[in-house]
Amino acid sequence: MKKGPGKAEYWNEEHQVKWRCASMRAGKSKLAILLLACVLAAGCADKGNRNQNEHTGLTGTNGQNSESGNQVNVPGNGDSEAGQTDPSGAGGDSVNNGEGNADSNTGSGSGGGSSGNPGPGSEVGNEPGESGEPPAEDAVSEKVRQQLAAMTLDEKLGEMIIAGIAGNTAGEQTKRMIAQQHVGGIIFYKENVTDPKGVVKYVNQLNGWNKDNDAPLFISVDEEGGRVSRLPGLERLPTGREVGKANSTSYAAEIGGFLGDASSSMGFNMDFAPVLDINSNPKNPVIGDRSFGATSKLVTDMGMNVMKGIASAGVIPVVKHFPGHGDTSVDSHLELPVVKKSLTQLKAFEWVPFKEAIQEGADVVMIAHILFPKLDPSYPASLSKVVITDELRGTLGFKGVVITDDLTMGAIAKNYGMGEAAVRTIKAGSDILLVAHGYDNVDKILAALKSSVKKGDITQKRIDESVTRILQLKEKYQLTDDTTIQTPNLTNLNAAIRKATAAH
Repeated sequence: MKKGPGKAEYWNEEHQVKWRCASMRAGKSKLAILLLACVLAAGCADKGNRNQNEHTGLTGTNGQNSESGNQVNVPGNGDSEAGQTDPSGAGGDSVNNGEGNADSNTGSGSGGGSSGNPGPGSEVGNEPGESGEPPAEDAVSEKVRQQLAAMTLDEKLGEMIIAGIAGNTAGEQTKRMIAQQHVGGIIFYKENVTDPKGVVKYVNQLNGWNKDNDAPLFISVDEEGGRVSRLPGLERLPTGREVGKANSTSYAAEIGGFLGDASSSMGFNMDFAPVLDINSNPKNPVIGDRSFGATSKLVTDMGMNVMKGIASAGVIPVVKHFPGHGDTSVDSHLELPVVKKSLTQLKAFEWVPFKEAIQEGADVVMIAHILFPKLDPSYPASLSKVVITDELRGTLGFKGVVITDDLTMGAIAKNYGMGEAAVRTIKAGSDILLVAHGYDNVDKILAALKSSVKKGDITQKRIDESVTRILQLKEKYQLTDDTTIQTPNLTNLNAAIRKATAAH
């Protein structure tokens, strides 16, 4: 995996300057190309007609008049698989409760300091099962076009899965998922890691099995710091709340740099962080101190800098959990939360950090398993075309990769069959399905998606949109499985973490 800028050093003001300069250069180049195109095509006669994909303005006002429900049982939703969830909260976005299972979420960021979002744009869908317009031809590299054209349907569907694995050594079932089912990525949980040497050996084996696949793997981990810490041998990193209390953008960027460097050193190229949820509900059982704070400004300021810090190490940040998990009173690992906020309230509060992240070049956004009945009374956000395509892609203009929270969590598994949930979320606009537990769940999901495509319920065009975004993201971060990861010496990194946290 390519190590981005900042791998050999830690995030500081110099990193921030480098990132911003790169962003400015990229912006100026794009502007120059745009102006030249205008002159050649129309003499720039009417600047007002340019389509600038402006984001809807959001304010920082605190619209917190919410009515957080306890749970909902959605009727008539097919074969329920309640037995697929772990009542201890081990699935998806779970936290360390002694057992230490992972928080499966997906995020944003700018690889190696690039602020542009290379993913193909998908606006509001215009036909059933479509997430939006296909990528513009000039936005897709020749390499990605060739990759896509050479892929079979099975390879494309596999590319849309990030799967969990069992044990702390590579086994035959994992090999089958990679070599035969062509899964696009793997997520590591606490049970999969022992020490840095063991993690690196595991990662190298996964990459070795993937050599015959054209696209490299996402090797992902849930490493936020605080309760949600997975990486072995690493000095304790602060919780989001502790970072928020420091209220220092440079410190937040430094913590993000530590997260990115630690992940990259063990072979991970994707980190499900930062959390952009605003902790506005004191009864929230799952977010709490994982959030940077209770105001949109604090969460935005801290979150953007952690996001950039992670990206400075060449690791893909995943921002989570859109449309906002901070005002729930139910753990979505166990049941389906209901939040009765209006679209206006969400725009004015919960969406402020996500809007800023998108403007700052977020590459990946994770979708939460929460029902927002005033947006979509029928389906939770992770299965909702209204939330994903109309609002996230349409209103907020997000053009990158959308990933679900873990589909084996109770909020989904107790109300939907795995196959049905997979088909619904793809039709709603998701690109990657996180399947954190159960090899059988991967089998069910791939079979359901393939059947749906063959029946025409999901179109080939829709699949190609998502796979194109995924391949573009891997290309942007220059991911590779050709490099053998060496066991890292964490002495200097741990010393830097101790020094930084002691000062705050």
